[in-house]
Amino acid sequence: MTAAAATIAPPSGLLMALEMRAIHELGAFIGALPLLRLAPRGDGHPVLVLPGLLASDSSTVPLRRFLKSKGYQAHGWKQGNNFGLRSGVEERMVAQVKELADRYGRKVSLVGWSLGGLYARQLAKVLPDEVRGVISLGSPFSGSPHATNAWRVYEFVSGHIAEEDEEHLSGHLAEPPPVPSTAIFSRTDGVCAWQVCREPRESAFAENIEIPGASHCGLGHHPAVVYAIADRLAQSEGEWKKFDRSGWRSLVYPDPDRRD
Repeated sequence: MTAAAATIAPPSGLLMALEMRAIHELGAFIGALPLLRLAPRGDGHPVLVLPGLLASDSSTVPLRRFLKSKGYQAHGWKQGNNFGLRSGVEERMVAQVKELADRYGRKVSLVGWSLGGLYARQLAKVLPDEVRGVISLGSPFSGSPHATNAWRVYEFVSGHIAEEDEEHLSGHLAEPPPVPSTAIFSRTDGVCAWQVCREPRESAFAENIEIPGASHCGLGHHPAVVYAIADRLAQSEGEWKKFDRSGWRSLVYPDPDRRD
């Protein structure tokens, strides 16, 4: 971790208070479903969706139902509420990825929201032969956990020191996984500082997608996020390319590297 990353402050109290807009983002998702049906269909491969801190599979129902409508075999993590890396959690996730890959005879795409995105990146490092790609939603992998407003909650419910858990599931979080990865983030995230939710440097197989105005708690059902997820998952295996922001997409998805 760089000194600059270590000094990034968590989002302001105002942004945290504005997280209530996640309810309206869910309404926007429902209203946008006719347009989202225009998103590309998938090839039927399995997708494992991992929830954020304190959340359960119920939080990812809208996303998983949408992915199923696009032809994917979308699954929840089936471990109840996400209270961090308590005993047995990582072993069960590893076993689930292996079981899904065996069941469908296909590599598994991992979509992780917040803490779930940290799990997804690390699972890909442990199981590169079973994982097709990773998409993280507002996941603080590239800086100190103290750059979030949730680190105290994590330590309370998990019983772990947040910075020590980086050594679980194959080591340093900031290191990109050995599979194509997409980091989706918002500069108006009220839980995690946006700077630590993106790749500091994009590469041939690691990219960032910014969602303007989105909340942290609404990332899993924000219409622009859902479309981007569908676009990323629809790529043929072994033919991954970075997200195309040309044309109308430039109006929705700004350059994530711009300087305001």
